[in-house]
Amino acid sequence: MKKGALLLLRLSIAYLLLIWGTDKLVDPDHGLAVSRGFYAGLFGGRALMPVYGAVQIALGALLALGVARRLLYPAVAAITGTTLLGVWRSVVDPWGWYLEGSNVLFYPSAVVFAAVLVLWALRDEDVLALEGRR
Repeated sequence: MKKGALLLLRLSIAYLLLIWGTDKLVDPDHGLAVSRGFYAGLFGGRALMPVYGAVQIALGALLALGVARRLLYPAVAAITGTTLLGVWRSVVDPWGWYLEGSNVLFYPSAVVFAAVLVLWALRDEDVLALEGRR
């Protein structure tokens, strides 16, 4: 069961990166709005959105295949950790009872970040990855 669970976890996070990346390629203005709304415009710049999108798509594809995991997992942890920091209000106060700007739909960012850490920690046990077959 562990092999299948790790594969499913890796594929679901890879799919999330593919979704995020595709969104930036297809609708750069949405990526820009997210940057302004959650990251104080830090990762803004309309021209950068397609670049970020392409990088996220590439990372998602590599993650799905299970290659270069020693480099990939820290990068994906940085991306999902940054997302978690951007929506911290929604993790601390998902219903917005005390903190303005929170949304219960963003709470799963904490779960996604934790999932990436689990993948990273159990990297050597994920034998259904291409890299795990060596």
